[in-house]
Amino acid sequence: MDAPPIGPFGPRQAAERVVRPRRRLRSGVTQASSLILGAALGLALPRIEGGPAVASTRTVEVLGAVGVSVLGVTSLVFSVLFLVVQWAASTFTPRLALFRTNPLVWRVLAFAIGLLAYTVTATLAIGARTTVSVWVPTVALVLAVLAIVLVRRLQLTAFRSIQLAHVLADTAEQAHHVIDAFYPRPDEEEPGIRTQPAREPSILPLVRSIVSWDGASTVVEQLDLEQLVATARAAGAVVILRVPVGATVHPGAPVADVRGGRLETRQVTRAFVAGRERTYHQDPAYPLQVLADIGLRALSPAVNDPATAVQVLETVEGLLLRLVTADLDAASVPDAQGSVRVVLCLRTWLEFLTIAVDEILGAAVNSPMVLSCARDLLRRLAAVASDDRREPVDQRLAWVERQLVDRHPPFMRQPSG
Repeated sequence: MDAPPIGPFGPRQAAERVVRPRRRLRSGVTQASSLILGAALGLALPRIEGGPAVASTRTVEVLGAVGVSVLGVTSLVFSVLFLVVQWAASTFTPRLALFRTNPLVWRVLAFAIGLLAYTVTATLAIGARTTVSVWVPTVALVLAVLAIVLVRRLQLTAFRSIQLAHVLADTAEQAHHVIDAFYPRPDEEEPGIRTQPAREPSILPLVRSIVSWDGASTVVEQLDLEQLVATARAAGAVVILRVPVGATVHPGAPVADVRGGRLETRQVTRAFVAGRERTYHQDPAYPLQVLADIGLRALSPAVNDPATAVQVLETVEGLLLRLVTADLDAASVPDAQGSVRVVLCLRTWLEFLTIAVDEILGAAVNSPMVLSCARDLLRRLAAVASDDRREPVDQRLAWVERQLVDRHPPFMRQPSG
């Protein structure tokens, strides 16, 4: 069997090869750190001797007022979170997770927890003192101002999350980030960025074993490629992955072939970061699915908003134009010596095109506005697609034009965009 094409993964792509910590873990660590830091400040500052001092009674009043306001901030954070998540799920798609996964939400909550810990511990540490350092109320007031700034940022972020244009732009940005990571443009590579090219063998080693999933049914959220490459290199093996990031795997399903050296099942499967839902990280098809969901919901009989579907197609077009000229076969990941160690299972052009437009086209048969936009999108794709990728585009273009002729003849006389 011939080796797959070599993918030039360089420093710009390194971030996508590293597992991003789970949101729950990141938020938990942030909140615990803020709690510890706030309690430490609350215990340390009242012990400062010398320098300007203020009456402890006034200080306790200030700390109490700030502490009560922190509880209000915490309530606001959760209220905004629930409201925006529910609104976005019902208006756009339940798979839209831009706001609830935004680190700002959990950082604001962590800051509020730290500030509350500071006010409580500082009040207890003051005890029977008649005066305390002026730093105690000063730090409380500074932290309160910072809390106001963070809450304002949270409010603006929440407003962005319920506006269609911002949702589409943010989703497209996530898509471009992961697409650029996995499918770099050769003409944009800079000196020193490309890593040492992998040495492509003429024939891959023989299959030593087929790795099957040994856990419960789950979604492949991420792949720890650095760990998998290191494990394969130590065993002198090549791991051929059978499932892409974002796929659902079930017990006993084959997930990888091991060629050359021998690896235990657990050595391979531990590189799969499992979870309950797909994420934007390492999954270039997921943003396209989210955009398609938004367009499909806009075309439902209950909503009937073709203008939103047109906006979605305009956003999708930018992503498809990027993908149609990309090297989608760059699947091999080499080790530091340039030898192929992992071969990814990446989406094909047909899969990307199907996810992005097929459902919207099927729901848009009664909308000449959406069909006209789709026709122009497909024409522009066909103009830049290579011969092997033009056929599925032409098939969909012919179907759209046939629908326009049969259902909306006047729109066939409009010039293309």
